[in-house]
Amino acid sequence: MERSGSLSGISRRHLLKGGLSAFAAAAAPIYGARGADRESVPRWSVVETARDNDHRLTSVETPPVSKREPRAIHVTSDHVGPSILGFGGALTESSAYVLAQLPKDKRQQVLRAYYDPKNGIGYTMARTHMTSCDFSLSSWSLDDVAGDTSLSKFSLAPMRERHLSLIREAQKITGNDRFKLVASPWSPPAWMKTNGAMLHGGNLRDDARAAWADYYVRFVKAMRDEEKIPVWALTVQNEPDVSQPWESCRYTAIEESDFIADFLGPALEKAKLGDTKLYGWDHNRNGIVERAEALLGHSRSAKYLAGLAVHWYQEEDFGAISRVVKQFPDKQILFTEGCVEGGPHVDEWAPAERYARNMIGDFNNGICGFIDWNIALDMQGGPNHVGNFCHAPVLVDTAAGMVHMQPSFYYIAHFSKFVRAGARRVALRNDEKTLQKIAFANPDGSRVLIVVNPTDDEQDITLVIGGESRAARLPAHAIQTHIVA
Repeated sequence: MERSGSLSGISRRHLLKGGLSAFAAAAAPIYGARGADRESVPRWSVVETARDNDHRLTSVETPPVSKREPRAIHVTSDHVGPSILGFGGALTESSAYVLAQLPKDKRQQVLRAYYDPKNGIGYTMARTHMTSCDFSLSSWSLDDVAGDTSLSKFSLAPMRERHLSLIREAQKITGNDRFKLVASPWSPPAWMKTNGAMLHGGNLRDDARAAWADYYVRFVKAMRDEEKIPVWALTVQNEPDVSQPWESCRYTAIEESDFIADFLGPALEKAKLGDTKLYGWDHNRNGIVERAEALLGHSRSAKYLAGLAVHWYQEEDFGAISRVVKQFPDKQILFTEGCVEGGPHVDEWAPAERYARNMIGDFNNGICGFIDWNIALDMQGGPNHVGNFCHAPVLVDTAAGMVHMQPSFYYIAHFSKFVRAGARRVALRNDEKTLQKIAFANPDGSRVLIVVNPTDDEQDITLVIGGESRAARLPAHAIQTHIVA
């Protein structure tokens, strides 16, 4: 695939409508839907983002209708699915490095676009790595001293160099009481591994399991006590079912269950960190049913787990989520990573539609929250120390100091800005088969309906919410969010 490291392929039209100033201008009219300004907002508000016009979170009109159309979509009051925890993105070392190349005011604008509770798109969650990952500038752990089973050399110094400041900025903008940080390891230190390296898979050595469990405890305590950043949740291992060219570590289902039951769970409990949530799996939908049976179906490991974490790579088998939720209704499924691979995909619409399709598919089947991958990357889709370049909703030309908000940023916003923490999904009744759709009830009683048209033709439909009917016209390749107070 051809990958461009410059802006030569980006049109002036993209620059004009895709930057921070354009985001602020487009989004400003709808920010009144929050807080004290709510009384001035119409009962039925609609925002739209579309490929073939200039609409980016733009308010549009939907005329009332008096009769039911055959393709009507009815939003019911029937609550289904779990309470929504929130939305967020990954604060990686690479994102920190890229944003550090911007002037301070522009870096703040990017973070506020994501995390500001009034003028941003509603993020309250974040994920970071407690060892290096592919989106790091090099490989590191927080204790690289071979044989240091007491972890006497443990230090947050490798994180302080770049991305702790990014986490702290996001925390400050969000508010301490609203910010939820998830931390994941990509690999134990090399000296704890069977292959003697953090890269290319390998396994956790049996004689290192106690020290590795203590590493999580040290990390949570150091973040809390030294950095004043509470860790809301941990995952056991990023993608434990694959050996990657970057930092990775393999666990069979039984190995992960035993590590949780015999080492990690007891270590967190002994350290009085039992309120730190723990999620297993942290990998793709394919395999989640089998892993759930081993982790959640085993009482010794299940008692330490809030649930499982899931990614979107490989198959789009959304039903796998509902199969786990049905079997283990007291556990959560949290989406912790998804991105479009193969470079930055500058100004392309397909990544945005992939976000919408996957978010609708997963929420319709029972996930409780959504965390995107890197919040920002450079125009190559990095930096990435093994060349695994990817797309991000915000791309930064570090040489020119330019920020480019991608279509995927706006598509995510159609969910994250309007679906509040504590919302519940509500059932839909409709005969319409072409569009992708989902609805939520917010804690304040408002209803949110998100409708996506991924086709090449505009679509006319009728929407019915709370006894009121409206006609909606969705342009080709567009998304609309309808908010009824």
